Amino acid sequence: MIRIDNLVKRVPTSEGELVILKGISLQIEAAETVAIVGASGSGKSTLLGLMAGLDTGSTGDVSLDGHSLAALDEEQRAMLRGQLVGFVFQSFQLLPSLTALENVMLPIELKNDSRARDKATALLGRVGLGERCHHYPNQLSGGEQQRVAIARAIAKRPQILLCDEPTGALDARTGRLVLGVLEQVNRETGTSTAIITHNAAIGAIGDAVVRMSSGEIVERVRNPSRMAVEHIEW
Repeated sequence: MIRIDNLVKRVPTSEGELVILKGISLQIEAAETVAIVGASGSGKSTLLGLMAGLDTGSTGDVSLDGHSLAALDEEQRAMLRGQLVGFVFQSFQLLPSLTALENVMLPIELKNDSRARDKATALLGRVGLGERCHHYPNQLSGGEQQRVAIARAIAKRPQILLCDEPTGALDARTGRLVLGVLEQVNRETGTSTAIITHNAAIGAIGDAVVRMSSGEIVERVRNPSRMAVEHIEW
């Protein structure tokens, strides 16, 4: 579903050229969950942006469901991203003036779906927030806001779910709850999921963990049996 071939990202600085990514190659298969783990500055967030087509590499390529991003212009990449990709961010990115229900309805309404309210209500029920539909983001806890963000991300039924530090702003207990929702979504929908994180423990719940350092993949290890979220140690 996601194929990365010898991806390099360079940016100019006042001190010369900085190489952020150094020839990254990686595949994430359909329905696979991969945790991409690394310290701050390892290049993992830059990699996520390139995987989403929010930016382009200096050399190399990213393909989503067989579509080469290097062959597309910015408008075409945005269209493909809208069709295939859902996002979950550390900072939730909910619209503060909309209720939880309205936040989840938004991507469904943009597809001119007349059943947006019913579908959004069902999605909030799936993530355990059926009774919080009419609350605004500032009336929800951090974990509840993140679960609304997950419901919104899967509202358009993406084939690819990209998560940037989805538990970074949460305590350990709430983080486990959010990871449990992501795990449930992966099992039920077969969405290919990439989780960017600095927390090595999160790698235990995926099909594979990729470790990054200084712009390179230093290890890719498959998990012979995925660990249940409640069993991971933070």
